[in-house]
Amino acid sequence: MDHKSVEKNNLNNKTNRSKAIRRLVIWYRRNSAVTSLVDTATSSASAASNVAGTVVSNAGSVVTSAGSIARSTLEPFVFDPLRRLQGGEIAEEKNGIQDSERIWVAVDGMGGDFAPGAILDGCLKSLSLLPLKIKFVGELEKVEKAAIESGLEEALEKAIDNGNFELIPSGLSVGMDEEATAVRKKKDASINIAMKLVKEGKAMGVYSAGNSGAMMASAIFKLGRLKGIDRPAIGALFPTKDPGQPVLVLDVGANMDCKPTYLYQFALLGNIYSRDVLQVEKPRIGLLNIGEESCKGNDLSLATYKLLNEEKRFCFSGNCEGRDVLSGDFDVVVCDGFTGNILLKFLESVGSVLLGVLRAELPRGRRGKVGSAFLRNNLKRIKKRLDHAEHGGALLLGINGICVVGHGGSKALSVLSALRVVHSAASHGVMDDLADLNHPDVLKV
Repeated sequence: MDHKSVEKNNLNNKTNRSKAIRRLVIWYRRNSAVTSLVDTATSSASAASNVAGTVVSNAGSVVTSAGSIARSTLEPFVFDPLRRLQGGEIAEEKNGIQDSERIWVAVDGMGGDFAPGAILDGCLKSLSLLPLKIKFVGELEKVEKAAIESGLEEALEKAIDNGNFELIPSGLSVGMDEEATAVRKKKDASINIAMKLVKEGKAMGVYSAGNSGAMMASAIFKLGRLKGIDRPAIGALFPTKDPGQPVLVLDVGANMDCKPTYLYQFALLGNIYSRDVLQVEKPRIGLLNIGEESCKGNDLSLATYKLLNEEKRFCFSGNCEGRDVLSGDFDVVVCDGFTGNILLKFLESVGSVLLGVLRAELPRGRRGKVGSAFLRNNLKRIKKRLDHAEHGGALLLGINGICVVGHGGSKALSVLSALRVVHSAASHGVMDDLADLNHPDVLKV
């Protein structure tokens, strides 16, 4: 082929490439609505998390994970309990754990829809990522069978040999469909034994993804309430527009009917948790209501507003409308458990709806595949933010011990995230500060 022919072919190739690029740019502009939707969803999707997360949700129907409850990820050892499990963070944690730093945590191995296999899997994974030791309470035959079926037998034996894992035998567990009072009849149930380990000082905290009502009842019977606290509350971390700033919402399911005094106490508990664990210097407290004005709301809201507004030990920022919960304008939002649980479950549904909208809006065919390639990273981040498994569990506040409630459908990642919440609460001295509220004259009004 002569020189002129080569040049002509090169020119034709360049022309074809230029036309292809131009067609791609034109297509991409025409489908810019998809890009817009994804960009908007990145912040809107937060609303769906959490429960997150986080959460997280299972008490009263409780906690998902904020799922959503709590918010995205968790930092290494001194971390915000809602940061995602990213590869870099994991590697850093894995290399930095010393046996002297590990603390014992009791786990109800029989609690949850996928127990004990999924719970065991999450606990074993946590040993290489968190400075923890696990006291795994459960029916030994079922646990051993689950370990074999899940291929975890070798990892379990290794963890036990290293002294980082103990199997604690229990009797029949409390079912997800049983009444909370079953904990009185089944004294050797896994949740009761796990609580007893915390009471005796053999564990720093307890985690369960089982029957949330039973967990709350067991916590009250075994550990007791903090003095001056009438009703414990489940605090769920919800995502906001700022990925690093979750909002603590309580109660999200423990108390269906509340008095103004209960909500006032929730605000005090939430203020301490937000300050100590979430590292918010001066948490802004909001009261969930139908309007910003102090004259709005039902009798409960009006009476509670007066109590919160007169309190000088925390920063009361006024009423918080539903649309402002995820705005980032509040660090703690208080409400009765009936309202909080509806809010929690609604946010969980938003996540699946948003993902469905995204799938429907993305064009199909070859062009759709090319366009989706541009959005791949965005979609992965959105999916991660909407996954309640990323957000662990919710803290049961007002109990004289560290208790984390997990989502009933928790699997390994959810368990790992929830154990991070346990470690965070234990390592930040939350119980020490809550002990300062043990004087009746401090909490009673």
